[in-house]
Amino acid sequence: MKVIICGAGQVGYNIARYLALEDNEVTVVDQSAELSQTISDTLDVKALVGFASHPNVLSQAGADSADMIIAVTQSDEVNMVACQVAHSLFNVTTKIARIRQQGYINPKWSNLYTRDHIPIDVVISPELEVARAISRRLQAPGAFDMISLVDDKVKLVGVRCDTNCPVVNTPLRQLTQLFPDLNVVVVGLVRENDNRIPGPDDYMLPGDEVYFVVDSEHVERALAAFGHEEIEARKVVIFGGGNIGKFLAKEIEENYPTVNLKVIEQNKQRSENVARTLNHSVVLNGSVLDREILEEANVFKAETVVSVTNDDETNIMSSLLAKKMGSQRAITLINSDTYIPLTPSLGIDVVISPQNITVSTILRHVRRGRIHSVNTIRDGFGEVIEAEAMETSSLVGVPLSESGLPDGVLVGAIVRNDKVIVPRGDTIIESNDRIVLFTLTENVREIEKMLSVRLEYF
Repeated sequence: MKVIICGAGQVGYNIARYLALEDNEVTVVDQSAELSQTISDTLDVKALVGFASHPNVLSQAGADSADMIIAVTQSDEVNMVACQVAHSLFNVTTKIARIRQQGYINPKWSNLYTRDHIPIDVVISPELEVARAISRRLQAPGAFDMISLVDDKVKLVGVRCDTNCPVVNTPLRQLTQLFPDLNVVVVGLVRENDNRIPGPDDYMLPGDEVYFVVDSEHVERALAAFGHEEIEARKVVIFGGGNIGKFLAKEIEENYPTVNLKVIEQNKQRSENVARTLNHSVVLNGSVLDREILEEANVFKAETVVSVTNDDETNIMSSLLAKKMGSQRAITLINSDTYIPLTPSLGIDVVISPQNITVSTILRHVRRGRIHSVNTIRDGFGEVIEAEAMETSSLVGVPLSESGLPDGVLVGAIVRNDKVIVPRGDTIIESNDRIVLFTLTENVREIEKMLSVRLEYF
């Protein structure tokens, strides 16, 4: 597949990295010579310096034969025009654009992105996606990550094991004996930045981060098995009333009406704007690093604080201050990859990376075959793929142990007729089954081939 990526920032870079690993022909366009040089030196892609919305630049990038354009520059307007030019002049089939300005994505104006106006097939709003991701984290207070799959019948959950975890030092093959009625499969293990797909003889140690796939009806029991029985938050404080904070507050009001919610925003005009959009939540005007403001917000009584200001250092420091004052859990927005490895030792419970969430959202629309969703897990570790097994796929009709799945791939769940099946070596996948796989990034290309019958772009 031939893909043009407009924008060589963190999101553009990571999308290019994933697509290049899968042998796609990728060209990245950016007006920064420095960013273009960096991406050219480190990835197997073509880099071009220029304005992504200019027809002559897109022509040099090979738009006349491109299958897809992904516009993720810092400018909404450049992203929109690039998609328009790609459609009108080069007939590019699939056009994806990141758009941040909320005035452009108001449902009232949804007709704007049709073929007759600005032909964008997929509009990605990072702020909305991040707010939804945080909202999902609130459902499982003991988890640092949770992704809903197969129409919410299955979930991928990430937890940390502490010294009280009942299953530490237990070989994974024994989990079935210990919990015979629990539909759970451990698919990923992180130990001191060593990422691995575990085998049946692997075991967990205190401090490990574990990813497991579980029947949605068994999430609470699975969390308890891993030593997490925290209660769902009833008192939440959001630090920051920007787009993410406002969207999240509205999500909480709509989906968790019993939650006592407060928002702290430093900008007076912005705090007044947020207050007008909420129904019953309290909005305080002040600094999230001001202890008096935190006391006024009753942070010491909050089960969860969510720090989503536009400054990483402020998010980290306010989270640590809130936990020191008595808050039980901190969810922290961090843009810089430099800080993320430090967070577990600091006591931050959940890290939200806008770049990873945006990349995962875009990748869902790039894959081939009957793939319904793709979610990136940790930077560079692997991906969770939800796919439909087609009749002519090599995975269908043979025991999993004989299916030829490459090393570094685990089937976490099979859903057949709304029933969740825990896969074993002798399990046979049937046509139209929905399957959830966890795979190392380098295996994605091979998995796509196994799932595909003909080329289809989503």
